Amino acid sequence: MSFLSSFDISASGLTAERQRLDIAAENLSNTNTTRTESGGTYRRKMVVLEEVPSTSFRTKFNSLLSRTASKGGVKVTEIIEDQRDLNPVYNPSHPDANEDGYVMMPNVDPVKETIDGMSATRSYEANITAFNAMKMMAQKALDIGK
Repeated sequence: MSFLSSFDISASGLTAERQRLDIAAENLSNTNTTRTESGGTYRRKMVVLEEVPSTSFRTKFNSLLSRTASKGGVKVTEIIEDQRDLNPVYNPSHPDANEDGYVMMPNVDPVKETIDGMSATRSYEANITAFNAMKMMAQKALDIGK
C-alpha cells in the first residue's frame, strides 16, 4: 500500500459516514410519514457497508499494470429498508386510519436514529483526524528535502 493511498482510504470512510448520516437524517424527518411515492407507510432505511480490501504486493503490482488497483477502505453497497413491523397507533380521525381506527406508523425510533447519527459523526471526525495526520506526515516528508 502506497503512502498516498491512505488519503483514498480516509476519503472512502468520509463518504460512507456522510451517507450514514444522510440516511439517519432522512429516517428522522420521516418519523410520521404515512404516505410515500411508492404507496404505503415509510420504512426505516439502513446503510450496508462493505470493506474494500487492500491487495497483496503481487496482486497490486499486476493490477497497477492493468490500472485496476484496489486501495482499501470502505464503500456503501446498498441501502435497504428495515422489514420490522410498522407501529400501529390508534387515531380514528387520521385520513390513513383503517376500519379499526389504527394508523400504521413508520418503524423509525428517533432515539436509535439520533444515536446512529452521533456514531456517524464521530466516525467522520475520526477519518478527518486520520486524513489530517497523513497530510502532516506528507508535509514533514517534503520539509526533509529542503
